[in-house]
Amino acid sequence: MKDPLFQPIRINTLEIPNRIVMPAMHLNMAKNFQVTDRLVDFYAERARGGPGLICVGYATVDEQSGSPGNIGAHHDAFVDGLSRLARAIRENGSLAAVQLNHAGRYNPSVFMGGKQPVAPSPVPSRLTGETPRELTVEEIQAVVDRFAQAARRVKEAGFDAVEILCGTGYLISEFLSPLTNQRTDEYGGDLNGRMRFGLEVICAVRNAVGPDFPILVRTNGNDFMPGGVGRKDLAAFAEALVGHGADALNINVGWHEARVPQIVADVPRGAFAYLARLIKERVTVPVIAGHRINDPRVARELIADDMCDLVAMGRSLIADPRLPEKARTGREHEIVHCIACAQGCFDNLFKMKSVECLCNPLAGHERDRRVEKAPAKKKVLVAGGGPGGMSAALAAHDRGHDVVLYERSDRLGGQLWLAAAPPGRSEFSELAKDLAAQLAVRGVRVVLNTEVTEAVIDEEKPDEVVLATGAEPLTPPIPGSDLPHVVQAWDVLAGKVFAGRRVMVIGGGAVGVETALYLAQRGTLSGEALKFLALAQAEDPQELFRLAVRGTKEIAVVEMLDSVGKDIGRSTRWAMLQNMALHGVKVYKSTKALEITPEGVRIETPEGETRDVPCDTVVMAAGSRPFNPLEERLRAKGLSVHVVGDAGRVGKAFDAVHQGFEAGRNL
Repeated sequence: MKDPLFQPIRINTLEIPNRIVMPAMHLNMAKNFQVTDRLVDFYAERARGGPGLICVGYATVDEQSGSPGNIGAHHDAFVDGLSRLARAIRENGSLAAVQLNHAGRYNPSVFMGGKQPVAPSPVPSRLTGETPRELTVEEIQAVVDRFAQAARRVKEAGFDAVEILCGTGYLISEFLSPLTNQRTDEYGGDLNGRMRFGLEVICAVRNAVGPDFPILVRTNGNDFMPGGVGRKDLAAFAEALVGHGADALNINVGWHEARVPQIVADVPRGAFAYLARLIKERVTVPVIAGHRINDPRVARELIADDMCDLVAMGRSLIADPRLPEKARTGREHEIVHCIACAQGCFDNLFKMKSVECLCNPLAGHERDRRVEKAPAKKKVLVAGGGPGGMSAALAAHDRGHDVVLYERSDRLGGQLWLAAAPPGRSEFSELAKDLAAQLAVRGVRVVLNTEVTEAVIDEEKPDEVVLATGAEPLTPPIPGSDLPHVVQAWDVLAGKVFAGRRVMVIGGGAVGVETALYLAQRGTLSGEALKFLALAQAEDPQELFRLAVRGTKEIAVVEMLDSVGKDIGRSTRWAMLQNMALHGVKVYKSTKALEITPEGVRIETPEGETRDVPCDTVVMAAGSRPFNPLEERLRAKGLSVHVVGDAGRVGKAFDAVHQGFEAGRNL
C-alpha cells in the first residue's frame, strides 16, 4: 500500500510532492527585516530533509505589522533577500511559500519606535498590556492594499505560493472576533461585517498575484476565547475564504491569550486535528492540520483517516530537519522527535533571542556549529549517559573520534526519565530513547551498570574525558529531615517510593511543581477510562470532569519565594500552574518550612504566624547540586577533562544537551 504521507497533491496549479508542510514560525533570525545568512542556512537544511512545502515567515506587510526580527515584505528593497531565501529552499529540494501577516494589537509599541499599535477597536491587549488605536476605514483599505503589494513581492521573489495568516489573534482575527471588533460600520457588527476585512485581503491578494498563483490561508478552527469566535463561525469563515480565492486552508488553533494549551507537551499528539476535519468536510480545497504532530505515524494516520489532506510539522523539523527523508526511506527509528518542551523555541522568543532547540543543538546554528572532522582521531570516554553525556558522545563520534560512554544505571537518559514522570510530560522519555537510538545507529560503544572509576580510566586509557555525571538532590538543613516519612522528589518521580494521602512538597521550583502534579493525578481517571465512561454515559459529564482532575491525595507545596515555578520556562509555566490549580494543589508562597515533625510540617507564614500542617509524607524538592567526584583526581593524572551539564552547574536539559554538543564537537 502506498504511504499516504508521500503521495503528491495539487494546490491550484502547484503540485506538491508529499504531504508534509513546514509551517511558518517566527524565528527572530531576520535583522531589520532583512533576510540573513542564518535564516538562509536554517531553511536550506530543512529543505534538504524533503518536506513537500516550506512556508517561511511571518513576513510583514508594513512597518506596524511586526518586529525587525520578522522577514520584511513591505518594501521592494526586501525582494533581493526574499529571492535568496526562495532559491535556498528550492535548490535544496522543497517548494517555498511566504506567510504574510499584520500583528495588529499584538505588536508592542517598542517594535515600532514607540508608535501605538492598531486594531479594529481600542480594546487593550492582555498579551502586551497596551491599548491599540482604532483604524479608520481609509486606513483599513490601505492595509488591504499593502497585503496585496507584499504578495506581489513574494511572487516576484520566486516563491511558489503565498499564505495569509487569518488566525492566532492577529489583525484579521481581531476583525473577525466580537471581543476585539466593536465597530458599527461596514467592518463590524454581524459575522458578515467582521469577515469583510479578511475577505477583502484575500481578494486583493488574488488580484495582485493572478489566478494561477497558489494562495494558502492559515485560519483558526477554534479561537478558544470565551465570548469569541467558535467552531461554527470559523467554519463559515473558512467556506467564505475559499469562495473568495483561497486554494488551501491551514487550520490553526487558539489565540496567544487563550487559556487552552496549544504547543506544550500536555497536548496529546494530533489533538487538534478534529478542527481540520470539521472544516475539510465543508470545503473543496486541501486542508492542512497542525499542532503537536511530531511523528510520521500520527501524520499518516490523520491523512489516511480523512482528518486532513496535509500535515504541518513545524517544531518537528526544527528538532530533526531530516524527518521527512527518514520517514520516506524506512528509517523512522532514527528520528529525533520534538518533545514540546519550548525551552529553545518559544522561550527564546520571550527572551528576544533567536529560535534554538533542546533536541537539536545545530538548529539555528547550521553554519557556526558545523561538526568537522578532527585532524587526529582520539579515544574519548564519556562518563554519564544523560542528555549531556549522550550529546557529547554523538558530537565526538561525528568529529571522527573513537568514543565509549559509561552509564552507572541500567538505562540511558538520566534525569529525562524523571522529567517524563509528571502528567503531560512523557515526551521527555522520547528524547532519552531518541538519543540512545542515535548512539546505536552510529555504533558508539555503551557500557551500562558501570560507574566510571580511576580503574576504568586506567583500563580504557582515553585521550579525552567528558564528565556528564549529573547532579544529586539536596536535603536542606531543616530539623526532622531525617525522619522516615521524609523522601526525595527524585525517588517519588522514579517510582521508588510511594507517598501517603496527605503530602507536603518542600520547594516550589520546577521539580517541586512537577512532583506535585505527579502526585495530584494519582487516583484520577485515565484518558482511556474517561472515554469509556463518557461513551457509556455511565456518569454525568460534570462528575467525570471532577474524577479526571481530583485524585486520592491532598497535595500542598511550600515555597520561600513569592511565586512557584520561577525556573520553569514562560511557555510552559503558566500551563503547569493552571494544572496545579485544576488538580487542587494548595500552595504556600513566601512561606518557610521551620521543622518536620512526625505529624507534619511546621511552617512560618508571610505574616510571621507559626502553623502546623499535618501530612503523611514530606517530599524534598529543594534543588540539587553537581555530582562530580572525578574531576580533580583525573586532572591530577594529567588527563584532559571536560565537564558538561549538571556536573558543572545545575541547569535545564537544554543546557546539558548544548554543552555536551559543544564539548564533543571541539575535541
